[in-house]
Amino acid sequence: MLDKKRVNLHAPINECTTINKSQTGALGIPELMLPIQRRAFKVNKKRLYLGFCLVWLSLAASGCKKVTLERPYVWAERELPAGQTERATERVQGLAADLCVVDEAAQIPDEAINSEAAAVFNLTDKQTIYSKNAFEVLHPASTTKIMTALLAIKYGNLEDEVTVTDAAVIDERGATLCDIHPGDVLTLEQLLYGLMLPSGNDAGAAIAVHMAGDIDHFAEMMNEEAARLGATSTHFTNPHGLTNQEHVTTAYDLYLIFNEALKQPKFREVTGATAYTANYMSGDGQLVSKTWKGGNWFLTGERETPDGLTVFSGKTGTTNAAGYCLVMASRDEQEKEYISVVLKASSRPNLYDNMTQVIQKIVN
Repeated sequence: MLDKKRVNLHAPINECTTINKSQTGALGIPELMLPIQRRAFKVNKKRLYLGFCLVWLSLAASGCKKVTLERPYVWAERELPAGQTERATERVQGLAADLCVVDEAAQIPDEAINSEAAAVFNLTDKQTIYSKNAFEVLHPASTTKIMTALLAIKYGNLEDEVTVTDAAVIDERGATLCDIHPGDVLTLEQLLYGLMLPSGNDAGAAIAVHMAGDIDHFAEMMNEEAARLGATSTHFTNPHGLTNQEHVTTAYDLYLIFNEALKQPKFREVTGATAYTANYMSGDGQLVSKTWKGGNWFLTGERETPDGLTVFSGKTGTTNAAGYCLVMASRDEQEKEYISVVLKASSRPNLYDNMTQVIQKIVN
């Protein structure tokens, strides 16, 4: 078992934020926002202000003294520890350059998109193309596994041999599995494919126990990473996404997490695959060979991608509480990359109808 690794809460955050909505996340941490509603206010000023908010959140998470303010988003009322003001200002300037803004222009109603939430972000130009309820707190289902995979790749050794324990036994009705059993010995890399292609909840549990000792400690790692990324409305309780009332996220937060995951070449490799064969030893010493297949219809060819776009990564998710969900990445003919999110569609076909409408906005 690997030692649990703590996340560096001062690492750079290169993400989008909002300027038009006030919410409080599942952990009681406010989302990044601006009380300023004047549309004439220039975007660069918004970004600078949002950058200050991001810096303060990271400083607070790192153990700086707790301060209660009547107006917590007024930077002038903030008091940083001695010697940190100049460093914080320098960091804000770097953060602001990479922020994109979810403003009213991206929230134009579209009757063709009837999922509960949806959004599409231009990673290359740092722009939000479309947003619908991007900050509504919802259940993520198996899109949770994006974070599980991210932690395994960033902080684990994919060559590690992992012995599956009883914690990997998932008996919830309808739960998707990669069909591993206690005593089986697989590499962490093989478990990663079992997690992301067939969406194995059992693989998620096996990864969590290997990385952190048990499910609860791994969930802590997930929440630390989410906080570092600014995903302030996200709270994880497990590595697979089976329903728990406290296991929640938003379309916007999934964007932040998926964007971080795409920085890992191995993540792109795994989530871009349509099939993978794992050869490993069972608990009774027998050689096992299993082929796992992916479920993203855009990648498997079961749903046609709009002209001018290529889908290269993604993760689906489905539970009764979450509905049908999909987070995925695509690129256009100019090699610009995009992340698109659809949450709580009413059916699998409806999920892909919605996603088609969302990503169509990239090329229209």
